Amino acid sequence: MNIYLYELKAYRKNTIMWTLALVGLALLFMSMFPPIAKEIDEFKKALEGFPEGVRKALGLQVETIGSVNGYYSYTFLYIALCGAIQAMTLGISIASKEIREKTADFLLTKPVTRSKVLVSKLLAALTSLAITNIVYVAAAVAIANLVANEEFSLTAFLLISLSLFVISMIMFALGTVLAVLFPKIKSVVSVSLGVVFGFFVLGMVAGLEETGRYLSPFKYIDYAYVMREETYEWEFMIVGGAIILLCFIISFIVYKKKDIHTV
Repeated sequence: MNIYLYELKAYRKNTIMWTLALVGLALLFMSMFPPIAKEIDEFKKALEGFPEGVRKALGLQVETIGSVNGYYSYTFLYIALCGAIQAMTLGISIASKEIREKTADFLLTKPVTRSKVLVSKLLAALTSLAITNIVYVAAAVAIANLVANEEFSLTAFLLISLSLFVISMIMFALGTVLAVLFPKIKSVVSVSLGVVFGFFVLGMVAGLEETGRYLSPFKYIDYAYVMREETYEWEFMIVGGAIILLCFIISFIVYKKKDIHTV
């Protein structure tokens, strides 16, 4: 039994649905850019009426909002939110499906080790996330070129877009470890929404201070910095990578040793 292919097929519709949703959001948001760019002075005046703390929490950069990358970086926050929900849901689902559906006895009696089972499941989920992100980035670049009223930095645009995969990976790893530690999660969607929105709100509040950015993956990438330097802040990338690695290590240790109740 090829667990990898089975899981990949099982989440095929989910992957297609989320991919279309993310591309649709990008198309919706970017289609609003041309009319906003025409009235950018009035739009900037309206934004300046917001308190500085609110603008910072929402990721609003008034001075760059009239550019393709500046506008995209603001709207991208909400695209990343949806991508994080996909990743968290996938992480929880793929690691706890057999427990919830009471089919663990069927899977674990097969001539495969628990390590191979978990590795196959993780690889299938990562393939789904990779497919979603590749299609999204390609579509986003095409859409940006269609609506752009001037030349823009493709490097910065790609870095902003690729941050979706960074955030998704962290959320997926957190979802996996949650599923392994609490395998009897009854409602995957409600838990995923609660955790992701919790980090999102925490990022808006705690992210107002530099040290508070470490508390939420949504703040690991400063889009103003990306547009200015055309690179990531690598200290945050290292923290994100450490979180992913730690979550996977804990998942393997617990999954291999924990009693898994069957029917």
